[in-house]
Amino acid sequence: MSAVNGSPSAGRRTCRRLRARWCAAPLLALLLPAALAWAGQADAPTAVVDVRQADLDPDHWIALLPDRDRVILDRAGIAAQNARMRGQDKAIHDLAALPDPLPRAFVREQVQALSAPPGRALFDVRGVPVPQRELDALQRAIALDAIPDGQPLRYGLVVHRAALRTFPTALRVFSSAGETDIDRFQESALFPGDAVAVLHRSQDGKWLFVASERYAAWIEAAHVAVGPRETVLGYGRRAPYVVVTGATVRTTYTPEEPRVSALQLDMGVRLPLRADWPPTQAVNGQHPYASHVVDLPVRNADGGLALVPALVPRAADVSTDYLPLTPANLVRQSFKFLGERYGWGHSYDARDCSGFVSEVYRSFGILVPRNTRDQAVSPALDRIAFQPGDSRERRMAAVRALQTGDLVYIPGHVMMALGHQRGLAFMIHDTNGGSWRGADGSRVRAGLNGVSVTPLEPMLFGDTETYVDRITNIQRIRPRATTP
Repeated sequence: MSAVNGSPSAGRRTCRRLRARWCAAPLLALLLPAALAWAGQADAPTAVVDVRQADLDPDHWIALLPDRDRVILDRAGIAAQNARMRGQDKAIHDLAALPDPLPRAFVREQVQALSAPPGRALFDVRGVPVPQRELDALQRAIALDAIPDGQPLRYGLVVHRAALRTFPTALRVFSSAGETDIDRFQESALFPGDAVAVLHRSQDGKWLFVASERYAAWIEAAHVAVGPRETVLGYGRRAPYVVVTGATVRTTYTPEEPRVSALQLDMGVRLPLRADWPPTQAVNGQHPYASHVVDLPVRNADGGLALVPALVPRAADVSTDYLPLTPANLVRQSFKFLGERYGWGHSYDARDCSGFVSEVYRSFGILVPRNTRDQAVSPALDRIAFQPGDSRERRMAAVRALQTGDLVYIPGHVMMALGHQRGLAFMIHDTNGGSWRGADGSRVRAGLNGVSVTPLEPMLFGDTETYVDRITNIQRIRPRATTP
């Protein structure tokens, strides 16, 4: 028993006061350096050239914007922009305008444009060259001779995030032994609710050659539900709706309807709401009041289309309309992917450079082509073109004039402009590379391999040229100038 005040509780209180008095100074001495280091962390360098810790925070860039909430294009302006894209860009397919029945020559041309025999050696995941007999088998699998003279045009909705492939195969192939990230048979991906036109079927019937609005390629038949033209083409126009504004969200898990359970939905996916759903009626065993009730396509056993209700939690990063296109929102949306691993052709349930920028813009309801080669030269965008002989001065003048959201293209790659600071233009981009000069002048190969923030000017294209030297185009999504 403590002798202080003759009470154990009083003794404990006194001991606490004594500990506080005598330990406070040493404790502060220990914590102060750590606190000071933490306070200065925003300016701490990272392992990437000229990038500081603060540069990895979207609020840092938003604070630098003088007109952060300015609406770049309103809903009417975006509708006009999308109409230009659909009317002027040959990379965008009008599914409603496809010929019906499908002429044999048309289908054959579409398939052959993608599924041409490889002109170089390819390697499998073990680093072993793919035998010629396997490549020859793929030519038989595309079944060109089986295309009829005329066939009815069929439409379908994609029911699950699914790969688009060069050939009707899941075989992964690579340009060199030991390199297993960039699968040369991976083209892109489609998402739940995407509409497709079915043009052809593989020899074994397990794959379909489909045209979507932005791409034509092979998809596993199990991921497409075929249905009436009006239902398929009308699905994406239904209202009210929700738009996925997070990098990804998932539907609520449900054992009652596995086909729509924990389904991945990527940024920009638009899903119609079941506004007529009775507020007290369960959806797949769960009360709907804390969720959005959406209609999702599913594939029946016969391959036909059905629409079933599913739940998206209200806590999920979704919106009841497309986001306003503002500089601040462009930064916020792009940073939602920061650190995601690079996924060539939307592999790894992720995305590549052109997929990254197109999904950011899709969250605002803006349509852009799928691939960098088409994005870079699209006549529907506000394009600044460069030639190899253009001077460094012209290129740097354009770099200094970059605005938040501008798309900067170099061969095979696209970046989105964030802003300027410390005399440099900064980009956010999904890259599998990244290199610059080290302190000793040698080339540092970073292997960023994901969505990254970097300055533009120091980045190297090869051993001698910079990204600035290799800019081919800058595309801007903004109001078109009016002619008096």
